[in-house]
Amino acid sequence: MRVDNPNPRHVSRMTRDTLALVLAGGRGSRLHELTDWRAKPALYFGGKYRIIDFPLSNCINSGIRRIGVLTQYKAHSLVRHLVRGWGFFKNELGEFVDVLPASQRHSEAWYQGTADAIYQNLDIIRAVRPKYVLVLSGDHVYKMDYGLMLAEHVASGAEMTVSCLEVPVEEAAGAFGVMKVDESSRVIGFEEKPANPSTIPGSDNLTLASMGNYIFNTDFLFDILERDAQTPGSSRDFGNDIIPQIIADHKVYAFPFRDEKTGDRAYWRDVGTLDSFWKANMELIQTVPPLNVYDNDWPLWTYQEQLPPAKFVFDEESRCGYATESMVSGGCIISGAKVKHSVLFSGVTVDQHSQVTDSVILPDVEIGQNVKLNKVIVDRKARIADNFEAGIDHDRDRERGFRVTKEGVVLITRGMLGQEEGSA
Repeated sequence: MRVDNPNPRHVSRMTRDTLALVLAGGRGSRLHELTDWRAKPALYFGGKYRIIDFPLSNCINSGIRRIGVLTQYKAHSLVRHLVRGWGFFKNELGEFVDVLPASQRHSEAWYQGTADAIYQNLDIIRAVRPKYVLVLSGDHVYKMDYGLMLAEHVASGAEMTVSCLEVPVEEAAGAFGVMKVDESSRVIGFEEKPANPSTIPGSDNLTLASMGNYIFNTDFLFDILERDAQTPGSSRDFGNDIIPQIIADHKVYAFPFRDEKTGDRAYWRDVGTLDSFWKANMELIQTVPPLNVYDNDWPLWTYQEQLPPAKFVFDEESRCGYATESMVSGGCIISGAKVKHSVLFSGVTVDQHSQVTDSVILPDVEIGQNVKLNKVIVDRKARIADNFEAGIDHDRDRERGFRVTKEGVVLITRGMLGQEEGSA
């Protein structure tokens, strides 16, 4: 059952009765050295944001202002970002963004899986006393009104609702957990990364891929987590264990995530590989990007230190400082250099006669003179020496210890350059 025009006041009451828990403890191992010093949700994205800003901004824009962020792997930079950028809530009004680190509250182990992470914080959930619990993955980039999903959850009488993407069968094969549903969108089966996914009723080429976002009735969540904690051999994971066990006897529904204006599949990116991270950043500099970060109706919150505007200096024939088809953040100085089709985060400097093309340059990188960078990702605070080249000769890039992906993206970190690492 779909609720296309939920009563705003009704949704407001439901969102106030909701606690959002953002799972932000993952490493993101497929990003290799880019997550050696930070959790994946703390990874920079889009010129000035971090990935965690997207689910958190979705919560705020949806009217959900009671939020817990569950951290585990190398969480220092993530916690620092949350404290600096998300500390504006008024606790006396019942608003908060709390950091919930793995702290062995209900066992001697750290978080063992997505379900266990929630289970180990049951006492905190009880203290908040929400009517609904929204569990979110903290490492995806998208804009979503959770109020619409919540309204449908209540209207359908569901005990659990799973947010899903309608994707082509060939795209989902071996890549996503897939929901099998009946004509009413009730989940009747779950397959973990199947080679031949089940299709949506009425469509032979689409399937429902789980986004890793769930809504639970709170009492129901407590019951299933307590039961799972007592189940020998469980991996304590919602996808692997919880959903397959409950769909036969409980009301579990799928919520297709669609664009509110067009009804088509909405924008959603899992930037879990170097190629997908590079591509998603490059999408933002299109004339009409699939993700509009300039949308005043859905603002994206973040923390960024106070910096002067970007500056472009020298306008001589032999050295002209400019950027085209690019995003250049505050504090950047392009000094007699050329930046083309690239994303520069805050505080990047590019010295004269250098050229940066098709690249993603993370904060505070210093690029010297006569440098040529093509289709590279440069990690934060790296210092690129004069006359340096990368992304031109991939065999040479590999010899120097840089990582080259299947699609020809070159990753450069401080460690690869022999510079001191840390401080993500």
